[in-house]
Amino acid sequence: MNGKTFDIGFFERYLTLWVGLCIAAGILLGAYAPEFAETLDGMSINVNDTPVISIPIAICLFFMMYPIMVKIDFTEVVKAGKSIKPVTLTLAINWAIKPFTMYIIGYVFLGLLFRRFIGEDALDLVKMPFGLDLPVGSEYGSGTVILQEGVKMLAVPLWRSYLAGCILLGAAPCTAMVLVWGYLAKGNDGHTLAMVAINSLVMLVLYGVIGGFLLGVGQLPVPWQALLLSIGIYVALPLFAGFFSRKWLIAHKGQAWFEQKFLHLLTPITIVALLLTLILLFSFKGEVITANPLTILWIAIPLTIQTLTIFAITYVAAKYWGFSYEDAAPSAMIGASNHFEVAIATAVMLFGLSSGAALATVVGVLIEVPLMLALVGFCKRTKSWFA
Repeated sequence: MNGKTFDIGFFERYLTLWVGLCIAAGILLGAYAPEFAETLDGMSINVNDTPVISIPIAICLFFMMYPIMVKIDFTEVVKAGKSIKPVTLTLAINWAIKPFTMYIIGYVFLGLLFRRFIGEDALDLVKMPFGLDLPVGSEYGSGTVILQEGVKMLAVPLWRSYLAGCILLGAAPCTAMVLVWGYLAKGNDGHTLAMVAINSLVMLVLYGVIGGFLLGVGQLPVPWQALLLSIGIYVALPLFAGFFSRKWLIAHKGQAWFEQKFLHLLTPITIVALLLTLILLFSFKGEVITANPLTILWIAIPLTIQTLTIFAITYVAAKYWGFSYEDAAPSAMIGASNHFEVAIATAVMLFGLSSGAALATVVGVLIEVPLMLALVGFCKRTKSWFA
């Protein structure tokens, strides 16, 4: 793929601004037309009278994911075998370190330092785990089963719900925007592409295992069936759709047409689908935000610290392991950034569109672009550190 494919576009450059506008639009929608969002969220596939998949959200999230997956060239996985050290470091950071540092940092800030600001007794209503039918009043993890408008829900501490969103972000390594960050940092595009492909495949296996384990440690619902269903719908389905459509389009239209025309047309689709999802999400969370306007700040602080910590660990490890700058920069970028599309999709399916977990994953979107652009600048200024 040529360099221009990875350049940051208009939508991506101002993503933080769009997210901010969506927060405002969603809050206004929730205040003046709450029935609209509720009607859309009510269009769902139910199992045992419990909404499992919101159809409008599932459509939006598919169009968030497909344009990302169709960009991935899985032939790069074979080439990655020639660069054992960068691949080993990236996999170790993404799957053996990053999810667990996110849990620790999230717990310290949300569960200890910021707990009184969030509300000691503040509760969040989340979906009952898929396939679980407990009587009202039962305890499950840190939650209590209640009846809300005729539907059984779990009332869990609000800070734990935010922690759940952080966990889902920390367990989802970036496989999309990192192509942009690696390119802007003048890193090795081949290594970046290879790790995008590898992480997409590894995510099919480890995302549910690690995410489910950490949710359980945090005394949160572990809806394993819904977790697997979420990975199937929001990772596997667009992954296979992207793989086969990419192969067919290149065979029939050629590589140049695919890169210069097709991918260019897809670029805004992911962002538009993401923004529509965010408007719906904030139409439900507007009351929480207006009642406690610092909510986003409490969530953003641990997410920012996590990003900077993982970047520092990877960048320093790459230097002392003798990496070239071209391999060190994308390795650190891959570790620092998150696959927020998958995290949002999973949070919505597991806990609900109106959950604190879903809100926390959206804060990840809010800080992603400015923070990663700052780290790109840092990489460029420290290129001389590497041989």
